[in-house]
Amino acid sequence: MSARDCMVFVVDDDPLVRASLEDLLHSAGFAVRTFGSATEFIRSERPDVAACLILDVQLPDRSGLDLQTELVKSGIAMPIVFLSGHGDIPMSVRAMKAGAVEFLTKPFRQEPLFEAVREALARDGEDRKQRSETLELRTRLETLTPRERQVLALVVTGLLNKQIAGELGTTDPTIKAHRGRVMRKMGAGSLADLVRMAEKLKISSQPDVRPK
Repeated sequence: MSARDCMVFVVDDDPLVRASLEDLLHSAGFAVRTFGSATEFIRSERPDVAACLILDVQLPDRSGLDLQTELVKSGIAMPIVFLSGHGDIPMSVRAMKAGAVEFLTKPFRQEPLFEAVREALARDGEDRKQRSETLELRTRLETLTPRERQVLALVVTGLLNKQIAGELGTTDPTIKAHRGRVMRKMGAGSLADLVRMAEKLKISSQPDVRPK
């Protein structure tokens, strides 16, 4: 993932700061979009790419910390790098506890900023990858029948086919057939693959085992 495949958003009410950050980030190869307020940023259409937000703490319409809270509540998990000319320890602690990547005080040095942006973009890229993989697994899970889901939940606990058959009140060959279909539909090449998938999907190891 190159810098040009990502997007850095800058929200700062000072036009000189916005212009300076845009030039600085462009010089390092980052794609940048700037906004003068939190409201302007929220109302904007943003590309579906790995991104991060460089956010001033003091904004005219709402604080950067309030925007951070609003984004989290809205399910927008965008990594944030805070900038502040008047930051204090409680403010920085609150920001970091809420998931901020970094809290830099103006005037800042460019290398710490670049490092924070790279870390934020890498984090968002990995989060996007994980969400995409989980969504694909959920789609595969939806193709399983209720009985196949029961078999899946028991298989990943390490039970043998004979033991699963006993739990579900059926036969060993029937479970073997179900197990084969589960592996195929989930795209699992091994039991270890299936266990990892179940962990990502948070599949319970104590399924409803009533016959269906």
